[in-house]
Amino acid sequence: MRDAISTPNAPQAIGPYSQAIRSGNLLFASGQIPIDPATGALVDGDIAVQTRRVLDNVSGVLKAAGATFDSVVKTTVFLADMNDFAGMNAVYGEYFSTPAPARSTVQVARLPKDARVEIEIVAVL
Repeated sequence: MRDAISTPNAPQAIGPYSQAIRSGNLLFASGQIPIDPATGALVDGDIAVQTRRVLDNVSGVLKAAGATFDSVVKTTVFLADMNDFAGMNAVYGEYFSTPAPARSTVQVARLPKDARVEIEIVAVL
């Protein structure tokens, strides 16, 4: 069983995918980039500004599914430049309590809309 999760508090899907899918007690959220859901525009700013917008978008998806950051068990962080790791990590740490979820962080050649960061999550509901 798969149920789509959709919220206006995160950017709308711009392709054939869902913001998130609930399957049983698991939530699989698509990667979020730093798009302001109110304007549809990529936010300007450094990695801290972009990471905060991404995690605010993730928060919107989590809330729509009845979850919180404490429900997250795994994240994957995609960075356009691994030199942004420390700045991303500082903001990331503000959103997750101990124990933090498992995480993978990778540098990629390019992200949609030339964003500097994208984060996807898996949560237990």
